[in-house]
Amino acid sequence: MNAGQSAPLGAAMRRGGVNFSVYSRSATGVELLLFDREEDHAPAGVVRLDPVENRTYHYWHVFVPGVQAGQIYGYRVSGPSDPGAGMRFDASKVLLDPYGRGVVVPKGYDRAAACREGDNAATAMKSVVVDARGFDWEGDAPLKRPSSRTVVYEMHVAGFTRNPNSGVAPEKRGTYAGLVEKIPYLQKLGVTAVELLPVFQFDSQDCPPGKVNYWGYAPVSYFAPHQAYSSRKDPLGPVNEFRDMVKALHRAGIEVILDVVFNHTAEGGHDGPTLCFRGFENEVYYILKQDKRLYENYTGCGNTLNASHPVVRRMIIDSLHFWVTEMHVDGFRFDLASILTRDESGVPLANPPVLWDIETSPILAGTKLIAEAWDAAGLYQVGSFIGESWKEWNGRFRDDGRDFFRGAEGSTARFADRLIGSPEIFGHEEREPEQSVNFVTCHDGFTLNDLVSYDRKHNEANGEENRDGADDNRSWNCGAEGPTDDPVVEKLRNRQVKNFLTVTLLSVGMPMILMGDEVRRTQRGNNNAYCQDNEISWFDWERVEKHADVHRFATLLIERRLLRDVGHEERRMSLNGMLRQAKCSWHGVKLHTPDWTDRSHSVAFTAELLQEGLVLHLILNAYWEPLEFELPQTGEGRKNLWRRWIDTALDTPNDIVPWKTAPLIPDSTYRAEPRSVVVLFAVEG
Repeated sequence: MNAGQSAPLGAAMRRGGVNFSVYSRSATGVELLLFDREEDHAPAGVVRLDPVENRTYHYWHVFVPGVQAGQIYGYRVSGPSDPGAGMRFDASKVLLDPYGRGVVVPKGYDRAAACREGDNAATAMKSVVVDARGFDWEGDAPLKRPSSRTVVYEMHVAGFTRNPNSGVAPEKRGTYAGLVEKIPYLQKLGVTAVELLPVFQFDSQDCPPGKVNYWGYAPVSYFAPHQAYSSRKDPLGPVNEFRDMVKALHRAGIEVILDVVFNHTAEGGHDGPTLCFRGFENEVYYILKQDKRLYENYTGCGNTLNASHPVVRRMIIDSLHFWVTEMHVDGFRFDLASILTRDESGVPLANPPVLWDIETSPILAGTKLIAEAWDAAGLYQVGSFIGESWKEWNGRFRDDGRDFFRGAEGSTARFADRLIGSPEIFGHEEREPEQSVNFVTCHDGFTLNDLVSYDRKHNEANGEENRDGADDNRSWNCGAEGPTDDPVVEKLRNRQVKNFLTVTLLSVGMPMILMGDEVRRTQRGNNNAYCQDNEISWFDWERVEKHADVHRFATLLIERRLLRDVGHEERRMSLNGMLRQAKCSWHGVKLHTPDWTDRSHSVAFTAELLQEGLVLHLILNAYWEPLEFELPQTGEGRKNLWRRWIDTALDTPNDIVPWKTAPLIPDSTYRAEPRSVVVLFAVEG
């Protein structure tokens, strides 16, 4: 055993053993604990780090010979217990390594034990030594698919296959391996990227009593894949099974985007557990209030990560580099990304260092970076997020699209702007169209089925008397609240689902759809199912057959997503008539006379797609009566050569047809039924 080295942080395999290194500025003592099993009440070995020999600057380090990959370990850290000064050291608690590449969780894991006084060794999560060199990638690498050719499928690793009707073997349901078995489904659907809800190790007990944290927005490690998502129970199983999943998805041509939570941790507020970060250097890892006993809470989750501190900035960058270089992921969606713009006092910065570190990292060049450009404290930066490579979740696309199709007044002009990439929001930056990530639903809120089936949230199962979850859903139940046998209501709901899928997948930008929306997955009106690890949240595979028409519709729509090729300059035109000077034009029921008044509920749009050699004509009728729309001529002196690709008012299989079989529409007008979307096209030349 020798002093070891300060770099790299974490547990690094070396010839003959492992080098351990952690950061703690204010600690007075550090012990490295080596365990035989995750549930052991005491470590099999304790290595006490000498504050002189085993410390360089604020880094505590040691080389331990004979240690191999798979070794379970943790730390105890001594220091001042003075919350008023921002210090919360507790030498009785077993701590995870902030840079640990693997985590094990004892069956008796107890979050409460990490909150109260006393030893918690038997019930604490622990870190695992991982050998990054011990996996055969077989030539795999991130795919680097252009954003213009990307369709994102937001999904939950476990929820995708947890349901017994998934057809996945019981031991693989809800795991990385289970997802691999369902890759053919994703290929047939046609999506090009999966955006996985958090897969960093999280605390499933960070939730109300009797519930479970299902979504995973409660990280305790930024380097370790979530242990419960692995079908393998050995300490190294989660790491290698995650890699197998990435490799299999890449072979299928599907990118892997991770939903990452660098805004808070599962350690919560002043009464939260000591799991990792607060036990090493509380004042460094978190933004504290002036009264340092308390935590700033810009996240709504009890604490806020201090992302502007150099140590935390380095950890974030090192984490991203790790997931790209050693786990081969293709991109990241940053939860509540606007928090990363706040300094150590919580004030938003014009040039936040950590975001520029990410933006300019050569290792991350070509990696997809997607921002949820707001936070829970009111900071909203959609259209003003920093950098040149960031894509942004367009929450206004969601809101304005929902308003338009439920017939809200004043929504037509706003949604028309969203249809062409939201130049009102993004146009001043002169960026690529895919800066706008277009979505109508995501994990947070109603599913697409529930959006058209409920007027209000039904979150009673969460145990908070329906107080949790958003009240502003902009939903419409189409005439009945919840499930119904009324064929008229059901037919309208089906049409509305197809309307939303059409505009999401054809609008200019990078489209994202939610897991199961293509088969009308329902959460029974629950718009905040973060604590529902059951049939409320899981993918119901019986609905693939039950709603085969919607699945077919989504598949054909993804196959031919046309508006992605509308030119950059054309997209940047606003609604003031400038589009007519380019290759695009707006219409109402009369050609070239769009109705932008507040009482308008319909609009039509013609776009010449130069790369495709096509002219595309969209009709959106959110009115409650049919409307007759004039059609533009497809060529001077020629008769009409429009073909109908989509009419959501028609029954399957006529609602959407294979491209080559689209029927001719020889008339000079088209009758759009109530609450429907029509897409026509003509081949130029």
